Parts: sequence; structure tokens; C-alpha cells
Amino acid sequence: MKTQLFTTLFLGGLLFLVSCSNNSDYQPFVPSLPPITQTGANTFGCYIDGVLLTPRDGTGDLYSDHKGMRISALGSGPNYIYDEIYVDDRKSEKGGLLRIHLIELHENGEGTFTINESNCQNGLDANISINLNCRIYDATAQIYKWYCSMENAGTLSITRYDLDNRILSGTFSCTMQNRDNPNERIEITQGRFDIKWDTLDETDFP
Repeated sequence: MKTQLFTTLFLGGLLFLVSCSNNSDYQPFVPSLPPITQTGANTFGCYIDGVLLTPRDGTGDLYSDHKGMRISALGSGPNYIYDEIYVDDRKSEKGGLLRIHLIELHENGEGTFTINESNCQNGLDANISINLNCRIYDATAQIYKWYCSMENAGTLSITRYDLDNRILSGTFSCTMQNRDNPNERIEITQGRFDIKWDTLDETDFP
């Protein structure tokens, strides 16, 4: 009887310790601003009105892409009509998104360029300029809001453009205005990206 009681207490204590150990090992995912690099690390980060945006993959469905970051282009390479960087937080309940529209990327190469006015459109519908648009959730109003970059809104620096190794890196910051209320403005700060576009589709963004 004593042996049976001891065994029961021992197993119960062991299960308690395992349970505590599992709980203490659990660490929720917390996005962080990546360092500024030019190695093709497939990273992106910026603060939109003080809130960090990083790419996060979602589950996806028949009608939507699940990737947290992708890059697209139109025309004949290497000097495409435009290149666009798409960044989405598809995992958070009220995730944001941001689009960077680039023109003459191959022709211009590395350097610092002015961010100009956006019409909050992408692709061929976007203004023919370097511009940004984003969508964020306003918790106070409980709605999503679109913001578009303004004329001479800020700067985007291409710190590495390496066609042979398929690497595009840069930093950016700018002022954005609400699409529906131009008097409402926000700031994008500490923006950085480091993309190796031939491996981007294979990269997981948790």
C-alpha cells in the first residue's frame, strides 16, 4: 500500500514538473525590427505611426496569397517598367500592409531618391514615381485606414542593387496622408529591407 501511494505521488509530481517546464518554455512570438543589412537576408521592418510592421505569413486560400513579403515587376527585365515590394502582416488579427512602388530601379541602381506622391494604387494604376501606400487599423475608430505618401515626402535609399546575386537592400522614411482626409498624417520611420528575390518565395515569415 505504501509502495502504491509513493508511486502515485511520484508520478503526480513528475507530471506537475513536466507541466511547469512546458509552460515556462513557451515563448510567444514577438516581432522585432531587423538590423540593417545588405546580404540578402529576406528581412523587412518599419514603424508606421509608431507601430512595428514586419512580414508574417498567413494560411492563404484560393483567392489570396499567404506570403508575408513578395516582390513583383512588369515589363522586360532587367529594367522593368516598375518593381513593387509587398509586405503584409497576415497573421495578426488586425495586421497592416505596405507597398513600395519603384521605377527605373535597374537604371538608377544604388543611391538616395525622393519619395513622391502616391494615389494609393499599385501596379500600372500607381503614379509613375517612387511612392508608398499602406493600410493600418485604427483601434479607436475600429476601422482600417489607407495612407498615401506625399510629394517630396521623404527618402528611399537603395544601399545594394545586385542583379547577379538577386539582392535588393535599402532604407526609407516618409510622411503619409490619409487617403480620405489629407489633413490626417502619419510617419513611417526606421524602414529597412534586405531582399534576395530568387529565394524570397522559399522564406518563412512566422
